[in-house]
Amino acid sequence: MSTKEECERIELLQGTLDLLILRTLLLGPAHGHAIAKAIEFNSEDVLQVEQGSLYPALHRLIQRRWISVEEGTSENNRRAKFYKLTPKGRRQLTLETRKWDKLAGAIARILRPREQEGE
Repeated sequence: MSTKEECERIELLQGTLDLLILRTLLLGPAHGHAIAKAIEFNSEDVLQVEQGSLYPALHRLIQRRWISVEEGTSENNRRAKFYKLTPKGRRQLTLETRKWDKLAGAIARILRPREQEGE
């Protein structure tokens, strides 16, 4: 995963792409290109998912049975694999979202500590 400009690359914590894929598939089945574009669009073009990151993540999620895959036809009449969130994946999305919120809160407390009393 990278930004549009290499100098502004944002390195993601391990597992973050998995979380973003699961969240994207909550909206319904999608093929790989559509998943990548949805993440890019919803991040306001800050995040760009490259094929070299996306497809290994999709395979990992299939192995964990968090998503399933079916053959289908894309909107431009090409054969494509469509990925779908499984019930196990929905439960994992809830768990991973809680973990993310806890982590983000902890980091925010460090970066923006409350002002010292009397200062």
